Amino acid sequence: MTNQPVGIALPDGHVMRARWLRPAGPQPHKAAVIAIHDIFGYTDDIERIATRLADNGYPVLVPDLYDLPGSKALCVVKTLKAHETGKGTAFVQLEACRKWLLAQTDEPVSQVGVMGFCMGGRFAVLYASQAPVQVVAPFYGGIPKKAETLRGICPAVGGWGKQDMLFGDHGERLASHMESLGVPHDIRSYDDVGHSFMNDHQTFTFKKLGPLPPLRSKFDAGASEDSWQRVLAFFEKVFSGELDATA
Repeated sequence: MTNQPVGIALPDGHVMRARWLRPAGPQPHKAAVIAIHDIFGYTDDIERIATRLADNGYPVLVPDLYDLPGSKALCVVKTLKAHETGKGTAFVQLEACRKWLLAQTDEPVSQVGVMGFCMGGRFAVLYASQAPVQVVAPFYGGIPKKAETLRGICPAVGGWGKQDMLFGDHGERLASHMESLGVPHDIRSYDDVGHSFMNDHQTFTFKKLGPLPPLRSKFDAGASEDSWQRVLAFFEKVFSGELDATA
């Protein structure tokens, strides 16, 4: 596997930082994944997640959505505004990533999936409803109340923790939306975990304050591993063509 920094050119001329992880061998279905970080930004943890995808054969592009012109604080504010409105620079960044994956020559890529966590989970769902991606894997992000907001979404696999007092029921909401839209999905809500159960940040804030209400954020090895197995199996079904995305 290789892991290198790359720059993703945005329409305004800014070049956004990203990491480009490539597996040891070619992906048989010519599929790659955009991994979207949580509210903490680009950290060792999103790189750990991207590495696992690459170790399972997927080229992975990890953008730093906070890398925008201006101060860091303003960049974060702009990203969070896009997170709430469903439009804005973050979606331009993600579309630039998709186009970069299809245009680069390091790896043959004709299919793109999106995986996101917390803030990135909501971005993944909203972006997958707007863009021609093949599969989306959102985890514990906020889901719009109306199914119609997600019309056009691709097949989805993801997870939520029921102990999360803010977003714990959003997994069931997404599953209901997918049912009403007639889109294949594997969305699971775990009874005994809270927010961020797939993230394993090694910081004081996450370790000491995260488990407190209302989010009850804490890494959970069991729910995380179950989620990984479901994601990898679902990705294989979609990218191989076994799962009909129009079903």
